[in-house]
Amino acid sequence: MTIVKFKNFDRSEFVLSAVHSKLETLIEKFPDLSRSQLQVILTMDNSPLQPGADQFRVRILISGGRYAGITIEKSHPNLFVALADLADHLLEKLNRCGDKTRVRARSKARMLKQRRYQIDKRVNSQTTDQENKDDWPVA
Repeated sequence: MTIVKFKNFDRSEFVLSAVHSKLETLIEKFPDLSRSQLQVILTMDNSPLQPGADQFRVRILISGGRYAGITIEKSHPNLFVALADLADHLLEKLNRCGDKTRVRARSKARMLKQRRYQIDKRVNSQTTDQENKDDWPVA
């Protein structure tokens, strides 16, 4: 579920469709995102005291699901550039999140394999000690 909020500027269907198209491509690549709640906040910062270009901020909050807790914010004088930067950064972040789970699973498997090796080594050394004791002459 995707929620788009506009702050300090009017709601635009064109901007709304751009946000949805960027997020749809990410949801296609990461199907677990469809179960999460995505909240996109679009903000225009404008100083009433100083003249100059407006600054647009795009922020995404992911809650629920596999990628819960991811928050990214990008800003730029052009709203669509800020949106593209956010989509690129989110893609990298989601890839890293998937890599973390893969790396954790691999390290857990290595740790279990190492424990099994140590247990087998102890059992083999104990049986070898018992066999050696049987071979010793009794005095």
